[in-house]
Amino acid sequence: MATANQYDVLVLGAGASGLMTAYMAAQRGRKVLVLEKANKVGKKILMSGGGKCNFTNLEVEPNHYISHNPHFVISALTRYTNWDFIGLVCEYGIEYEERKHGQLFTLNGAKEILAMLLAECEKTKLVDIQTNCEVKAVNAVDDQGFQIATTLGYFQASAVVVATGGLSIPTLGGSGIGYEIAKQFGHRVYPTRAGLVPFTFSDSFKEVTTRLSGNAVDATLSNSLNSFTEALLFTHRGLSGPSALQLSNYWDVGQSFKINFLPYLELYDFFKNKKQSSPKVLLRTLLSEHLPKSVVAELQQLIWPTLSETAIGNISDEKLEQIAARLNAFEVKPSGTEGYRTAEVTLGGVDTQEVSSKTMESKKQKGLYFVGEVLDVTGHLGGYNFQWAWSSAHAASEYV
Repeated sequence: MATANQYDVLVLGAGASGLMTAYMAAQRGRKVLVLEKANKVGKKILMSGGGKCNFTNLEVEPNHYISHNPHFVISALTRYTNWDFIGLVCEYGIEYEERKHGQLFTLNGAKEILAMLLAECEKTKLVDIQTNCEVKAVNAVDDQGFQIATTLGYFQASAVVVATGGLSIPTLGGSGIGYEIAKQFGHRVYPTRAGLVPFTFSDSFKEVTTRLSGNAVDATLSNSLNSFTEALLFTHRGLSGPSALQLSNYWDVGQSFKINFLPYLELYDFFKNKKQSSPKVLLRTLLSEHLPKSVVAELQQLIWPTLSETAIGNISDEKLEQIAARLNAFEVKPSGTEGYRTAEVTLGGVDTQEVSSKTMESKKQKGLYFVGEVLDVTGHLGGYNFQWAWSSAHAASEYV
């Protein structure tokens, strides 16, 4: 057998969950090697949150996560909480701000979060990090743990932690190796697809979104599974913004969803009152108080084109009710999403029924652990995926 460099723990992937696992395992006296395929560590951390890194949220609950096994996240999230990570951030004097929905962002850039994780690794004197290193094979060796074949030679370790992330944003080094390793050791892997990703259209609605590109409105996007009220952004390709990204986690090709363009307004009542108080006014004039004029103009073409020059006083209540109903539940059917190229996360992944929720260890192969996004756990937008990285890494680090 080829001579190998011996470590206690081999971590595959130098992203959020990988670096967290490495330094925490090293704090327990474990000698750790982190292998990273890309030329730099933490690339996804650096570009997250527009470079500001939405590193956690003030409110983290299990219902902020999607998994075929929804109870799986509870143990790890309870034992290493958002407050634990906020405490670490404060220890390093990293300044942060709270944005809406409890989202926490750094004030001076994501590089501070990465620098903190690397400083923690450095402090232990037990973590080696190797970039430009691609894993070719992972083999279990009797009594000796694992042998890993890489483009830089062979390494041996008694524990292997798969922290390879998902398939999102392949330019940052995301790959499917973690899923392949899981399958190799007999794990079920749920089909993967892009999550937290903009919608695209190929029907006539695409022309509408192209014309409205750059406009944003506060809207509610909903289907039978969930609904989200946040900013909706029109793009050249379709719909983006927080509400669209959130709903993409609950959408599949061939399905439609509804947009409520005025979620804060009882629209039919609003129309009836205006019909009494301002009978000469046009619908578009009324709606332009609440929505950008260009958006109103497009909706007028789609919903009430023949009444565009008719004063509200001359429109029947029945017709007003129909118009209100469509503005409150405008149905669209995307042709797809922008895919992994712009997706923030990957849905699906390693079946968590076959992984210990306490230790993150495989129930099928002793010494093999899975953390972060490679698992079938996907957080909503708002810092939840980072919190899962920190919490799952902490869980594994206590046992590797």
